[in-house]
Amino acid sequence: MMIIKSISELRQAIKQKRAELPKATVGFVPTMGYLHRGHASLLERARKECSIVVLSIFVNPLQFGPNEDFERYPRDVERDLAIAKSAGADIVFFPQVSEMYPKPTKTIVGVSGVTERLCGASRPGHFDGVATVVTKLFNIVLPDFAYFGMKDAQQVAVIEQMVYDLNIPLTIVPCETLREDDGLAMSSRNVYLSDEERQQAIVLSRALSDAEQALEAQQGAITVEQLRTVVTDRIASAPLAVIDYADILTYPALEPMDQIREGERFIIALAVKFGRTRLIDNRIYNR
Repeated sequence: MMIIKSISELRQAIKQKRAELPKATVGFVPTMGYLHRGHASLLERARKECSIVVLSIFVNPLQFGPNEDFERYPRDVERDLAIAKSAGADIVFFPQVSEMYPKPTKTIVGVSGVTERLCGASRPGHFDGVATVVTKLFNIVLPDFAYFGMKDAQQVAVIEQMVYDLNIPLTIVPCETLREDDGLAMSSRNVYLSDEERQQAIVLSRALSDAEQALEAQQGAITVEQLRTVVTDRIASAPLAVIDYADILTYPALEPMDQIREGERFIIALAVKFGRTRLIDNRIYNR
């Protein structure tokens, strides 16, 4: 496994590997590090489907607001490299901020519509930072396939829209959310939770399960507001939970819904704070 810190060296390494492997395909997994089994599953799928697997580890300052956790975002490079190697990465791109942004950035990639609700509403500028760094990484790596976890379903929708609008020649591969045994979605931020917060955080997945049961019980004859109430009532049962949002929107357009229609794909998306830790989760339905 190669560990590369410079853009020029990475481009050369990928070029050489493509030359050595006729008809090679490059699978790319962009991350901010502090890897867990969810990240490993993305690498493993890329390993099965592609000739060359590239992982990036870069905590991107552009997607953090002034009062967010850029400095305290968890980092453990040695652990990350061990996971990357065991999951089948060929190359790990591990640049410093000065390598990705040697001068102040004057070009920002913005995606409208799908960024205006959910995390886009509560974290202004976040998705501009995501879209900008992902565009840079795509231009550096030039992958054939890029793998993203569906835990951040809005991010997947934003990136798919960006790739479509800008005719970026690659395929986005959405991958299933991996969960702990008790249902909590795997996240690098879970490490911030106190024991009590961690115990109560399973309320997110339970709220989504309640919604699933309500939909099945009503055979779809449930209003959007009734479904939202099912979700928020469950979250409110956890004393430490503070709801940022609990929304029901079409997917992937992320537009408001007035009712649940037959054949419409929609998402129940949650963001809930436990102390200083903000967790997200979601479930997508086809009715």
